[in-house]
Amino acid sequence: MIRAPASPLFLQALGLVGATLAAVFVATTVVLLNLPPPTPDVYTVAEVAQVFHTGKSAQAVEGRALEIEQVDRPPAPSPTMLGHRHQMFRLSLAQVLKVSAADVVLSQDIPRAMYGPPRLPTHRPPQLGAPEQTVLFGSFKVAVRQPGGSWLMVSPRHGLMEPWQLRTLLVLGVAFIAVTPLAWWFARRIAAPISAFARGAERLGRDPDAPPLDIRGSTEVGAAVAAFNLMQERLKRYVTNRTTTMAAIAHDLRTPLTRLRFRIEAAPDDLRAKISGDLDQMEAMISSTLAFVQDVTRPVERTKLEVASLVETVMDEAAETGADAAVDRTERAVVDGDPIALKRLVANLVDNALKFGSSARGRVFAEAGMAVVEVDDDGPGVPEGEIERAFEPFQRLEGSRSRETGGAGLGLAVVRAIARGHGGEATLQNRAEGGLRARVTLPLALRGGPAKRPEPVGAAKAPDVTEAPQTVATAG
Repeated sequence: MIRAPASPLFLQALGLVGATLAAVFVATTVVLLNLPPPTPDVYTVAEVAQVFHTGKSAQAVEGRALEIEQVDRPPAPSPTMLGHRHQMFRLSLAQVLKVSAADVVLSQDIPRAMYGPPRLPTHRPPQLGAPEQTVLFGSFKVAVRQPGGSWLMVSPRHGLMEPWQLRTLLVLGVAFIAVTPLAWWFARRIAAPISAFARGAERLGRDPDAPPLDIRGSTEVGAAVAAFNLMQERLKRYVTNRTTTMAAIAHDLRTPLTRLRFRIEAAPDDLRAKISGDLDQMEAMISSTLAFVQDVTRPVERTKLEVASLVETVMDEAAETGADAAVDRTERAVVDGDPIALKRLVANLVDNALKFGSSARGRVFAEAGMAVVEVDDDGPGVPEGEIERAFEPFQRLEGSRSRETGGAGLGLAVVRAIARGHGGEATLQNRAEGGLRARVTLPLALRGGPAKRPEPVGAAKAPDVTEAPQTVATAG
């Protein structure tokens, strides 16, 4: 049973997002308050002048590398360049380079207000003035006019991001890692009722008699669970009512059939034989219907059992009667199901293969989380347009209604009903080499207790193997 706050899923999701953002904000604020402000790179007049003299990029002592390039026009000086510090730097640079101050243009890209106080170099000797008057910090561009009219421009080499930007991203990353466990816990708490609801719905597909779901979660999940349980109850009532009606009709038909048998005694012999055959066929159909009703009311007890052993048992029982039945391939495949119903399923497949194809070859293997049972025969197969009709009740794989083939046409209908009642499926396919292949898939059991082996060869068989359907699948 999953218990979670009984509040709307929307509010829970909104709370998760809000809590995560709040946690990130708090973590980021705490880290940023404990970090020093970003400090700009510092460049002296001598470092800038050296680059102009050599014409090559150079690495500054306390800043990024300075690079030089030739441009057609200088950068436009910004209004912030009117300060005393920048004017002194420009004049000092012009004096070192021995050019006119009008030929030196200085532009700062990023205002100084974005930085904290610069770390002024204390180990360098003053260059043409006091240190605070002969340094630049941050990002800038200095251009000097050349004799031919072109300009040489020096600026710090820019990377993808500034160091302070990298530090900020690192802080955000640390905050994200810190709040990830909290977000994961919140998300699991929200998703747990939905996952439990999905597992309960899947369990109902395997076992229609499963108890109603009991899941506590958001109001949306609670409404969905209530609607699901109501649907399950209505389906059960529908199947019960339909089955009861079938039983009543089948039971009441026995009385007029008995009267007809007495009344045909006075009929001519040739007519009496034909009517008697029709009455026998109707009697068989009524008996099959009543057997179906008995299965509906039979308590179902599911257990883990090995499908391979079940198929081998049925094949051995058929071979003991002289039939051409054998198992070609088996793999361990454990399912959770009703042993009586699953044995009836396999017996119907084998019986149909022997009846219409004169031989039965079985295989059992696991594939994609399903136990697969295949039974092949050497018969004429089924027309492609008739394959689905073969699974309908009272349909026959061959056109005659002879007593030699027998049955009322419920064998494959029972197979599909049992397979679907266990969360699986039954299909037919014509083989390329001739004959028909019946294929049944059943969900593999979850790992748990030991698998139960079917009753040994020679044990009492379930009554009416060919005709009696299994109950729980009829809801589909």
